[in-house]
Amino acid sequence: MKRASRLLLPLVCAAAALPAASTADPRPTYAKDVAPILFRRCVECHRAGDPAPMPLIAFKEVRPWAKAIREKVLERSMPPWLADAAYGHFSNDRRLSRKEIDTIVAWVDAGALPGEDRDLPPTPKFEEGWTIGKPDVVVSLPDEVAVPAEGVVPYRYITVPTNFGEDKWVQSAEIRPGNRAVVHHVIVFTEDPAPGDRAGAQSKGEGGRDFASAKLAGFAPGEQPKVYPPGTAKLVRAGAKLLFQLHYTPNGKPATDRTSIGLIFARGPIAHPALTGTATNYRFAIPPGDPNYEVRSSWTAPQEVRIVDLMPHMHVRGKDFKYTVVYPDGHSEIVLRVPKYDFNWQLVYRMQEPLSLPKGARLDCVAHFDNSPNNSANPDPLKEVRWGPQTWEEMMIGWFDYTLDGPRLTAQR
Repeated sequence: MKRASRLLLPLVCAAAALPAASTADPRPTYAKDVAPILFRRCVECHRAGDPAPMPLIAFKEVRPWAKAIREKVLERSMPPWLADAAYGHFSNDRRLSRKEIDTIVAWVDAGALPGEDRDLPPTPKFEEGWTIGKPDVVVSLPDEVAVPAEGVVPYRYITVPTNFGEDKWVQSAEIRPGNRAVVHHVIVFTEDPAPGDRAGAQSKGEGGRDFASAKLAGFAPGEQPKVYPPGTAKLVRAGAKLLFQLHYTPNGKPATDRTSIGLIFARGPIAHPALTGTATNYRFAIPPGDPNYEVRSSWTAPQEVRIVDLMPHMHVRGKDFKYTVVYPDGHSEIVLRVPKYDFNWQLVYRMQEPLSLPKGARLDCVAHFDNSPNNSANPDPLKEVRWGPQTWEEMMIGWFDYTLDGPRLTAQR
């Protein structure tokens, strides 16, 4: 018996030395697997005070929407990204990877477990009310604007002084409507002061260039704030004014709005002053019932430029939009294709690397419109449709921001 015990002892010791079988639950959890994806991809919009219909930060906020989230990521309608992956590379690409989609699906299918708090990544920090962070300055409409309960409201144009005593280089700009229920869109332009209005303020470093009045930022359904890459910014001159173009749509109740714009200034040297351009066609007439009416526009580079972002704009009959660069030697390349345009998601596509165009290169835009009864958003397929500011009219604009090479400029705080 003693001999048998001595024989068994090494076996017992060897068994004890083996690693214990893992008892960890292999199922994905919110804390460890899903929260990192939502924090990285979704909470920029899905947080308290922002336009998304629900916050998606805490587990208790996410859990009731688990099945809906699964459905939306599988069909790739969320996060919204409309560009064809075959063309262009964009720094703000919102698409989920296959691994991220599979993780969310597996989490929901396994019961949408919460996981352990210790596994949660740090909660993202946001400046309340702003996506770009805390603005250096906020410029607001001077008074509340009254919006009637009914009728068609013409565009409102309101000029607001900046009171800047020196030139400013704007790195980021974000428009915040005071009342999203009635604000259709807002565009803020800069208006340079007349020479006599500069009150002795010195323009530093712009190399003698005359930057005319230009679009500073826009707000429309789904549009993201204007954010330029490091070393690129838009000039707002000392003494300049901001012109707010406001489009209101009554919703059946009298309302008021006081929209604002927040600006963050560049902190370092500016190598590339930003300008805004468009390839626009105002002269079109979409026949009644036409399901695929084509409209074209072009812009030609007056000198060597670098395209930093693109933003197609149409209204509810907009069907698809494409930007193509045609080089002076005749060869061409598609740089952005939006095969299923959606008026509710007017996205800006920021180039991963600026796109260099030589002098004489052409930016061609091609858009198609669906004025047929098959377009569920079509207000009236029996009408001919022309250019106009209201949603039931149409627009065809290929917005873009670009830079010119020049001397390095000094940013002013």
